Amino acid sequence: MSSNRLSTALQFSALGLLWGASFLFMKVALGGVSFGQVAWTRLVLGALTLGIVMLVLRTRLPREPIVYLHFVVIGAFGCATPYLLFAWAEQYVTSGLASIYNAVTPITTALMVTLVFRVEKLDRSRVLGVVAGILGVIVIIGPWSFVANEAAHGDLLLELAGQLACIGSAVCYGFTFGYIRRFISNRHPVSGLTAAFLQVGMGAVILLVLTPFVALGPVELDLPIVLSLVLLGVLGTGLAYYWYMNILNAWGPTATSTVTYLTPVVGVALGILLLGETLSWNAPVGAVVVFAGILLAQGRLRLPRRRVAADAENAPVEAG
Repeated sequence: MSSNRLSTALQFSALGLLWGASFLFMKVALGGVSFGQVAWTRLVLGALTLGIVMLVLRTRLPREPIVYLHFVVIGAFGCATPYLLFAWAEQYVTSGLASIYNAVTPITTALMVTLVFRVEKLDRSRVLGVVAGILGVIVIIGPWSFVANEAAHGDLLLELAGQLACIGSAVCYGFTFGYIRRFISNRHPVSGLTAAFLQVGMGAVILLVLTPFVALGPVELDLPIVLSLVLLGVLGTGLAYYWYMNILNAWGPTATSTVTYLTPVVGVALGILLLGETLSWNAPVGAVVVFAGILLAQGRLRLPRRRVAADAENAPVEAG
């Protein structure tokens, strides 16, 4: 038991480091390849890695054809689209800021599972959590900067577009979690490794089909760029998904989701230390507001219950 716990804890730590470092890998890789080539490479390498793990462990694939159709949707919105959006966004925003926006995923998930797929309900704490998360995102964007810096309006618009692309990625992830909960978890349960392989694999198939549009073009490779692409694909997209499923089975969804807090810390730290990136004050402040919203939305932080009846009984009677 102790060895299993240690193994799970090590996988959790590695997962947080790898997913936080993924934003650094994308930023470095963009120095020699296009954003489409970054997404294409990470998905193909990730799918090959998970396929090898499947073969080694002799894991069976599901037999129902409908499962594969569902994973086409999951692969599109859980991998292909957000990977393209994040890679495109990092042309205009720092890797640290992109990692902060990735942490918005629990907020978008709460919206999707309640408003779109209707598999959960929002109580008062969760509603406030979603509202706090949205306010945190507004603080991170910093709309006041567009008024104060009219001279750099064009650059700010590109940065805003990059930030919106990051938010779009978080929305895709939220949609994917809701979709899995609605159509896979209870109706077509599959093993964690199989789900990871099908999600990444279907995403890879989609980008392989779109190769002429997203992956063709000149490249300028050097050792840092090649290493970044390999680490992003094999570790950050391949083994990381396998570890994630192992942690999910061992700890459950609530404890596993705490990796959300570790990822942006790693992403911001690596961006500052290795790339010399800087953050405006509003980014970490907004991130704190988002994290508070996540705690509320996930039910870890609850507001005190209203004692309407007791308050009514003890309230003083005023003359009319």
